[in-house]
Amino acid sequence: MRIHRSRSTALATLVGLALALTACGGSGSADGAAGPPATSPAAAASGSAPAPEVTPAPFGTATPAASASPSPDGKGTAAAGAATDDSYAYTHPCSARDITVRVTAPQGFPATVRVVTVTNNGPATCGLDLHPAVGFSAKGSALGIQATPPDGLGGAPAHPVRPGATAYAAVNLDPSGGTGPVADEINILADPAHMPNADATSLPLAAPAAVARPRVGVYHFSARDSFNSLR
Repeated sequence: MRIHRSRSTALATLVGLALALTACGGSGSADGAAGPPATSPAAAASGSAPAPEVTPAPFGTATPAASASPSPDGKGTAAAGAATDDSYAYTHPCSARDITVRVTAPQGFPATVRVVTVTNNGPATCGLDLHPAVGFSAKGSALGIQATPPDGLGGAPAHPVRPGATAYAAVNLDPSGGTGPVADEINILADPAHMPNADATSLPLAAPAAVARPRVGVYHFSARDSFNSLR
């Protein structure tokens, strides 16, 4: 399992996140899929785990990458130049214009778990913060509740996402089985260390659910690994 370093600044952006989302919204798709989403063309060529259908966000282009070939490791395209190396991501954050954010409720997970997916539609590898910033709303109003990440993060400065690949972050809405307000919307800022609140995505939850002391896992190359980081 990848070990990550702490990012206290990630949670600081959450205070104004949900309110900003009411005005700006974002690109993405709602949860409720019966299983893992469809595989993107690049991921299918590489034999990767199922990834969401890619719908490019309407924002622009990324720095051109060197030519790349399918990778056998399930992480997108393999490097044929520096712009597709994982290390390239450490100094090149992902841009909102080149990612698609979705939320799903995949089979095989507890009913309280949703999985945030971030797909890189650009031609170059990019880096995400160690975990997304996640908040919740009900009937268009922020609940003032934010998901907290695991303790003791450390390691690489960013999670790399190769062209065509998807990063996964599990969110447990109610890990302790407590009582809380019912949310019908989840608010996601994919990279709170580098993206402004205006780049956030607000998505409806297909099934409204109670939210109590929610937790968010770190980004991983599979939903299961991110879910395991919550423990």
